[in-house]
Amino acid sequence: MSAGFWLSDHAWASIEPLLPRNQSGARRVDDRRVISGIIQVLRVGCRWQDCPADYGPSGTICNRFNRWSRRGVWTRIFTLLSAQAGLPVDLSIDSTAVRAHRSAHCEKAGEKVQAIGRSCGGPTTKIHALTDACGRAVAFLIGPGNGADISAAPALLDKLSPPGRLLTDKGCDAKSLRARLAESATEAVPRSTRSRKKSIPHDCAAYIARNLIEGAIRRLKDWRRIATRYDKLAANFASTVAIEAVNLWWT
Repeated sequence: MSAGFWLSDHAWASIEPLLPRNQSGARRVDDRRVISGIIQVLRVGCRWQDCPADYGPSGTICNRFNRWSRRGVWTRIFTLLSAQAGLPVDLSIDSTAVRAHRSAHCEKAGEKVQAIGRSCGGPTTKIHALTDACGRAVAFLIGPGNGADISAAPALLDKLSPPGRLLTDKGCDAKSLRARLAESATEAVPRSTRSRKKSIPHDCAAYIARNLIEGAIRRLKDWRRIATRYDKLAANFASTVAIEAVNLWWT
């Protein structure tokens, strides 16, 4: 066994029951080895063809990732795993911009279709995430890098039942979001923007817990294929984020 990434016994026991069963096609080879190879490539940011031979043929590693991305398997595993923990009382919402490599975008194909938008930093993709009180992602969305946080917040919150409290930064301080949270009996803990004529008080002690989502985002971007987007397809990049989000549940 090489010194690369290998799924631990605990990690494998958590995700093995969630893998697809009874699928058509050729019989799958060792799932644990192949998934470990996929994670190794995503973690170090190398090309698929440069995947170490210890994980098997690089074509098998790449094809499994792409095939399961098209079928939504990776995001479904993430959704099932996060649902097992139940709805946390406190949720935090935040986003991070990811620079898109030149291999990830094509002007003719239409950047916004694949969740790439132009901002001051060039072509970027934005990851919008919700995390629990342990700093683990429970839901996320992929969007263009020039999209506003408040625009993605409603769709992100629709993925879960209303929490008891939502911690946000100034980017989500809007009357529409505050009204939505009030209707669902969710306590809003956002900092007021400077544009407000009268600042709205917030729970400073609770707001300190937002450092957990900031730490979760930093850990997400420890993987080179998340710190820089190389995937042309938004579905593939979302799958990469889902795999790392799953990985954070046991690390």
